[in-house]
Amino acid sequence: METNSLLEMRKFVAPEFVFGQGALALVGQYAHNLGARKVMVVSDAGVKEAGWTDKVVASLKDQGLPVVVFSQVTPNPRHYEVMEGVEVFKKEGCNSIVAIGGGSPMDCAKGIGIVAAQGGNILDYEGVDQVSLPIPPLICLPTTSGSGAEVSQFCIISDQTRKIKIGIVSKATVPDVALIDPETTTTMDGYLTACTGLDALVHAIEAYVSNTSSPITDRHALAAIELVNRHLIHAMNHPQDLQTRAKIALASLEAGLAFSNAILGAVHALAHSLGGLLDLTHGECNAILLEQVIRYNFPVAEDRYRDIALALGIDAGGLRGKELLQALLEHLAGLRRAAGINQTLSDMGIKSQHLEALAMAACNDACLVTNPREAGPEDLVAILKNAL
Repeated sequence: METNSLLEMRKFVAPEFVFGQGALALVGQYAHNLGARKVMVVSDAGVKEAGWTDKVVASLKDQGLPVVVFSQVTPNPRHYEVMEGVEVFKKEGCNSIVAIGGGSPMDCAKGIGIVAAQGGNILDYEGVDQVSLPIPPLICLPTTSGSGAEVSQFCIISDQTRKIKIGIVSKATVPDVALIDPETTTTMDGYLTACTGLDALVHAIEAYVSNTSSPITDRHALAAIELVNRHLIHAMNHPQDLQTRAKIALASLEAGLAFSNAILGAVHALAHSLGGLLDLTHGECNAILLEQVIRYNFPVAEDRYRDIALALGIDAGGLRGKELLQALLEHLAGLRRAAGINQTLSDMGIKSQHLEALAMAACNDACLVTNPREAGPEDLVAILKNAL
């Protein structure tokens, strides 16, 4: 895999974002500036309980904006939850959306915006560049550090009919503004911190080895890898340490900017199929699959994986081939175990009879197109077997 050339054309899409303590309090001002008349706030039960939803509503009301809260969002947001949100958006006469939460509320909010603008069903927009109209003004406030949805052109929705996750990739789904306040991540428990932080790490690694990476995305990806490696475990063990929370939030932002533009690979294609079939935790699936996908991709991207090893602090300068691969895998396995993710796919309920269907679903996922090594159904089944 050759080093990216500065002469090769690449585009880079990103929203305006504000990063730092106190960013949440700006949501009312930004909604007003975007022409909001009535705002739908998309959230979930956990975020409401933590108090962040109320803070957003208060900021909006301080600007004189009427608000309706839609919080019927579950992890791996369902297509019918999007459609229920659309009904509320229309019935209440909303013209703008604020999402507060992790990847699920933000993806649901993007889906609501798509259908509110274009009609039909959210499942009609699966794939790349299928959204032709701009969505209503959208502000995203992440309360986790991992999904990158607040800056990405991805919208991931669970199709409960086919039991798969669909990917909608369009610059129309890039939020107008992201308000990234590290304080909102202090209410995550250690396990959620681990899953979301490792999700950010996988975003960065897959973006760096993607066949559509660029020198611009590379910088963001390597920065994210270094930050997660150095600070994730401390963030888990010291949840109120705002400096460390900020570093992991920055890692998530950097990774989001990288993967939104370089796209992803086989880890995410397979994780989406696992989440769709059995409603499994996305970051956990990514963490379990990462080492096996690296093993598969390594022969075509050794130099790229050496760069990743160096960003992880591995003394990899003189290592080649199997020695480099082994050092990288051992380090990532150690980080995963330190984060408390020790299970296999078998532990999560995956059985051999599931593998073919999972592989076929992954073959249709947009993320697989940018994997550095071509992978067919048999290759993906083998990767899954190795992760059982």
